[in-house]
Amino acid sequence: MATHRVEGLWSAMWAGLLVVLGVFSTASPCLAYDNPDLLPDHPTPVIDLARAFSDNQRAGLEKSLDQFEQNTGWKLRVLTQYERTPGLAIREFWGLDERSLLVVADPRGGNLLNFNVGDALFALMPRTYWVELQTRFGNQYYVKDHGEDGAILDALNAVEICLDRGGCQFVPGLPLEQWLWTLTTSVLGGVIAGFAAYPRKEGDVVAWSWLLLLSPLWVMLFGVFGIAPVVTRTSDVLPLLRNSLGFIGGAVIAYLIAQATVGRQLNTDQD
Repeated sequence: MATHRVEGLWSAMWAGLLVVLGVFSTASPCLAYDNPDLLPDHPTPVIDLARAFSDNQRAGLEKSLDQFEQNTGWKLRVLTQYERTPGLAIREFWGLDERSLLVVADPRGGNLLNFNVGDALFALMPRTYWVELQTRFGNQYYVKDHGEDGAILDALNAVEICLDRGGCQFVPGLPLEQWLWTLTTSVLGGVIAGFAAYPRKEGDVVAWSWLLLLSPLWVMLFGVFGIAPVVTRTSDVLPLLRNSLGFIGGAVIAYLIAQATVGRQLNTDQD
């Protein structure tokens, strides 16, 4: 199977291998690199060695992944592990191929989630998508707030949404911290535009020359960093409206501050 690995700190499966070979070389066979004994004796899309799911959660997830594969042909598989890993035996057990995604959840690394992505999925979602998916849902803060089970399920849900859409360039949804960043850059862009727009000559209302001169900066802050991440990740108009109001508000406040400072200085110089 031709697959590519999204590399975080360590791929959880290979980390387990290195620990086994380097530190636990005399440990029991259950920690071996290629250990089919850890595999279940029945077909299942979920192997929960780390006990991240309750029995009801695991049963529901198994049913959901089986149904998704029947409907779409995409094979999504989940392996949770901690000190034990079946290693390479998992490939043959699940028959992983170019239409497969293996989600490996291992809390020993700095990031819970790692992905073994088939070529056909890479054609629909680029490498940057999988990096964003890992950092958004696998980071320790998200896992702390939502649990290991929630992080895994949310990541799978994002993948299923994109596969139903025929592919994604970005992970769907706009996290709060990312929206706050876009709002900040929108306000900052407005502040720069507002200061630039304040006229330096008597009789002018807007200093168009300065506004155009600084347009690469405030357009980048507002358009590239404030608007683009929103419209590419969600169809919700509320974040877009808030960012636009933030830009306008920043521009108005900066204009008034410039009027009270630069304008007063200009009037003093003229007198």
